[in-house]
Amino acid sequence: MEHILNILLFCSLAYLIGSFSTAIITCKIMGIEDPRKTGSNNPGATNVLRHGGKKAAVITLIGDMVKGLLPILIALQFHTDNLLIGLVGLFALLGHIFPVYYHFRGGKGVATYYGVILGINWQVGIIALAIWLLAAALLKISSLSALISIFLTPLLLWYFSPSVELCGAVAAMSLFVFWRHQRNIKSLLQGTEVKIGKSAK
Repeated sequence: MEHILNILLFCSLAYLIGSFSTAIITCKIMGIEDPRKTGSNNPGATNVLRHGGKKAAVITLIGDMVKGLLPILIALQFHTDNLLIGLVGLFALLGHIFPVYYHFRGGKGVATYYGVILGINWQVGIIALAIWLLAAALLKISSLSALISIFLTPLLLWYFSPSVELCGAVAAMSLFVFWRHQRNIKSLLQGTEVKIGKSAK
């Protein structure tokens, strides 16, 4: 019973932390148009970059990663149970995608995903980020680069930390991110996906 209560407590905390939108808050403070009302209408770093500039995008990226990392670090101070840690990461991501503070309409979860992975296993997190950045440099398409990296991340985690609970939670996270990228995947298949540095129509 105590274990279940701990799971509920830390998952609730993770969800509430994840629900804060760095993109919306940053754009409001910096006087930039609400990212939900321009470009791709997604409150994420890529859309902020296109319409708010590099500084706002970097702040958004770091903030969204911290939202994933912080709940994991807090949970690890009290527990090392893989199931609890995996669920905390999943709920931090769900907070970003379905934020309670913004009518459950959030971002696509890429940066928050990486924050969670860095908290679970920093080596896997660094490799996953490196794959993302390398793919972005070569392909010039943010969504495709993220999807390639996120597809590989559960496999990388299994290599470094072969835990069914952790890898299962991360695989579920990957599925949610892919689901949130349905429009991007369709655009990629049609050859119309916007490249990095270009404005979304």
